[in-house]
Amino acid sequence: MAEQSWTPDQPIVSVKDVHKSFGDLEVLKGVSLDVMKGEVICVIGPSGSGKSTLIRCINGLNDVQAGSITVEGQEVHDPNLDKLALRQKVGMVFQQYNLFPHKTALENIMMAPVLVLKQPKEDVEKRARELIRKVRLEGKEASYPGELSGGQQQRVAIARSLAMQPDVMLFDEVTAALDPETVKEVLVTIKDLASEGMTCILVTHEMGFAREIADHIYFTDRGVIVEHGPPKTFFKNAKDPRTKEFLSQIL
Repeated sequence: MAEQSWTPDQPIVSVKDVHKSFGDLEVLKGVSLDVMKGEVICVIGPSGSGKSTLIRCINGLNDVQAGSITVEGQEVHDPNLDKLALRQKVGMVFQQYNLFPHKTALENIMMAPVLVLKQPKEDVEKRARELIRKVRLEGKEASYPGELSGGQQQRVAIARSLAMQPDVMLFDEVTAALDPETVKEVLVTIKDLASEGMTCILVTHEMGFAREIADHIYFTDRGVIVEHGPPKTFFKNAKDPRTKEFLSQIL
């Protein structure tokens, strides 16, 4: 990757006036936000408001038509960017767990560091076992995804992402497909990460969780950020009618 002049007093992720269209449909219409190292940002809003597209753009999974996204000072949409180097810095966990069904929990977590980063297997295994402990799944190392609950699979997916030792974690509605009783165990895992200082950007509809964990909340609607602020003021003193209406429907 190119030399970077980024220092931790600057935003670790900076999104500036980003526009993204799929064909004629403009999904992001000039979105800007900054995330500082160690911050937890929650992006909320109705379905189809561009939330998931935004974080997929931060990870370089979607391209953008205009604007700029930098991670640690590196332009994500620079055609010369090493996407692999970006994916090492920015981990992402999706609504679907995307685990390899024929690999055990431990093997799923070890795959990318061994195959992609070519790290020594014994080092990776040691780290993977620590990560399994971190996500509270001791004893499940040899279990296959089909033998795990949705919440357990999602925690393996989080551990798998952490195995790449990223600086930023993106979570896209990671509890949306889970049973209510397994949602909590995944949220506790994310809370642990946040308390350890991991920079997190979450798209979520879990408002109680957002209120508890976020340093800053962004409300998107129809491709724009309508309103944002720290949870205390955001939930109590929302100013925009669209925000008020959204909150009244879900709180």
